[in-house]
Amino acid sequence: MSTASSLPDDAADQAPEAPAAPAQPPAGGYPPLEGSARTFGTIALSAAVFMNVLDSSIANVSIPTIAGDLGVSATQGTWVITSFAVANAITVPLTGWLTQRFGQVRLFVLSVMLFVISSWLCGFAWSLESLVFFRVLQGAVAGPMIPLSQSLMLASYPRAKAGMALALWSMTILVGPIAGPLLGGWISDNYAWSWIFYINVPVGLIAGWASWQVYKERDTRRIHLPIDRMGLILLVVWVGALQLLLDKGKELEWFASPLICVLAVVSVVAFVYFVIWELTAAHPVVDLTLFAQRNFTSGTIALSVAYGVFFGTVVLLPLWLQNTMGYTATWAGVASAPVGILAIILSPVVGKLLARHDPRPIATIAFLIFALISYMRAQFNTSVDLYTVMLPTFIQGAAMATFFIPLTTISLSGLSPDRIPAAAGLSNFFRLVCGAFGTSITTTIWDNRASLHHSRLTEVARPGEPAFDHIMGGLQNLGVSPQRGAGMLDGVINQQAYTMSATDIFYASALIFLVLIGLIWLARPKTSAHGGSAAGGGAH
Repeated sequence: MSTASSLPDDAADQAPEAPAAPAQPPAGGYPPLEGSARTFGTIALSAAVFMNVLDSSIANVSIPTIAGDLGVSATQGTWVITSFAVANAITVPLTGWLTQRFGQVRLFVLSVMLFVISSWLCGFAWSLESLVFFRVLQGAVAGPMIPLSQSLMLASYPRAKAGMALALWSMTILVGPIAGPLLGGWISDNYAWSWIFYINVPVGLIAGWASWQVYKERDTRRIHLPIDRMGLILLVVWVGALQLLLDKGKELEWFASPLICVLAVVSVVAFVYFVIWELTAAHPVVDLTLFAQRNFTSGTIALSVAYGVFFGTVVLLPLWLQNTMGYTATWAGVASAPVGILAIILSPVVGKLLARHDPRPIATIAFLIFALISYMRAQFNTSVDLYTVMLPTFIQGAAMATFFIPLTTISLSGLSPDRIPAAAGLSNFFRLVCGAFGTSITTTIWDNRASLHHSRLTEVARPGEPAFDHIMGGLQNLGVSPQRGAGMLDGVINQQAYTMSATDIFYASALIFLVLIGLIWLARPKTSAHGGSAAGGGAH
């Protein structure tokens, strides 16, 4: 995703200029960086992005540890993930306006420094409520970091090397899934969980300082434009209400709870008003007219739904390994870590292929691989070994490399350059929201299906059933009391129930990925003279 480095002349005429910046960009924009400046700029941007992405994935394997330390259930602990994701999603669409108001470089460095402060507060949290509050702050200030890092990265390289810039940027994004689970598990097992947040402090301080030193003379023009306050309020209300509904639904027995009913009404009404308001506002905070574009609609829906399914399973796998299979946080991290290996290796290859080929077949391959690994995971049982768990995770890296960039290319294909920043922001917004919703929906379904399987299994685990009587008799012969024997059997049933529930979700995920292939082919991406997609830069 990229942000606009300047505004159209008519927009500049409609609003007074902010106080003059130390240096205004030349009419044609700044020239690419050269030599050591480009190297240091790339390292600084990559470090900031790595810190951001790492913070999203590092908490996944640490949720049981955090939940146990704070005295809450693992399901409640997923608020640590969803609170960050929703707050992050809300601020991403504001990146364009914030850039115009503060300048691209100032906004990026400010976001990095505020991210450092909020990370320190997360590590200092004393309860789940305080941690969730600080994670909301962290997600909110992190919103502009990803799109601005990509915009600055692209501006640092000549147009002929834009593909290389995107490949470097994408590789940084994909390192997180490798380092996050490993680092999070190791820290949780050997130190306090708060250190998964404290480690951001030195990285962020260095990245922010280095970015300012390299890019401070290359800031964009700052102008005042009105912000759509009502649209922003409606956005926060409907996203927040829907997220609370999804997270608290199971705990409060869904629509048997008056609170859940109120949240449902608020989310629906606020969403309807949001759509109406944004379609009629003079300066909408979100440009919904982009959905009139066929490529944007099909690409964004496919990307967002697939990311929601993908992120839901990313959260589910370590939860199942730790809560059901008895893995430590470190070993759950080891099992999840291989996801980024093939992604890093293949990303530059995919970048070169996109310059010459239609992105739809490449994205189709990604969804077929996602469906394959979901089917492989659907074959898991309580006797599965570490190698069997790691194999589909390793293969998944190939899907990730052929997933993000092609689908974003489809979404942006055919749009005029002035609409690409808004389109990339809106696409990222829906992707991040679907990721947060995917987490909530997946964990809720996992618990619900486990209860269903548990009840079915206990129907045959009762006195009078030959298998039950045989097992209980064997335990009594070993000196196990009937009460303890019943408890041991219930533990086995729970393990089977949660495993069966997880495989149900993996089966459903495979089917969803196959269905989404049809959405890809509804798009008609425009091609350049070389045969590649004509979409603008900005893939994430």
